[in-house]
Amino acid sequence: MNDLIHASLYFGMLVSVGAYLFGMWLRKKTGLAVFNPLLVAILTVILFLTVFNVDYDEYNRGAVYLSYFLAPATVCLAIPLYRQLSLLKKHGMAVAASIFAGVAGSAGSIYVMSRAFSLEHAHYVTLLPKSITTAIGMGVSEEAGGIVTLTVVSIIVTGIIGNIIADWLFGVLKIEEPMAKGLALGTAAHAIGTAKALELGEIEGAMSSLAIAVAGLLTVIVVPMVSGLI
Repeated sequence: MNDLIHASLYFGMLVSVGAYLFGMWLRKKTGLAVFNPLLVAILTVILFLTVFNVDYDEYNRGAVYLSYFLAPATVCLAIPLYRQLSLLKKHGMAVAASIFAGVAGSAGSIYVMSRAFSLEHAHYVTLLPKSITTAIGMGVSEEAGGIVTLTVVSIIVTGIIGNIIADWLFGVLKIEEPMAKGLALGTAAHAIGTAKALELGEIEGAMSSLAIAVAGLLTVIVVPMVSGLI
């Protein structure tokens, strides 16, 4: 196994893609939201590395190439947004207010939780960027003095939870407006939430794509302002 790993530069990428495809198959087969493809892929890769005693650095030597696709994939989210540009212009103020409320609510909830559990400053600022895309969140966390690796974990966990509970939560709260669903998913659960929004419809996907970008920019502004509170 180790000889194979050393021989293949793209071994990590193949394992990652294979694990994700397995997650997609499992989700489709069972129809259960809890089998989120990303969550299944993460657990599958961890299990694979543990069982076959594969060093993480060797795995990541090939898996790191997947990160190169993050930027173009994010840019592609502008396509559904462009198609719904007229809708955005019509409801511009409501959209802006929704995203701002989401960012403020996220920061406020982290502040309350940090106070309740007596978290230190480093942990507080680590969690503040939890609802924005990883590329922006890592930079925000590092600049504020947070623990970047834990920020990445919190971002992934937040996105997966948002993706899993979205349908259930919309049903409980009786939210049926497509724009509201998309804005909520993009603001609270970033790219992973947007994947769910795109499943729900084109309007949901467009609004979620917009929310990712605007929420990210607002968070960059808000975090330095509130990071000194703890």
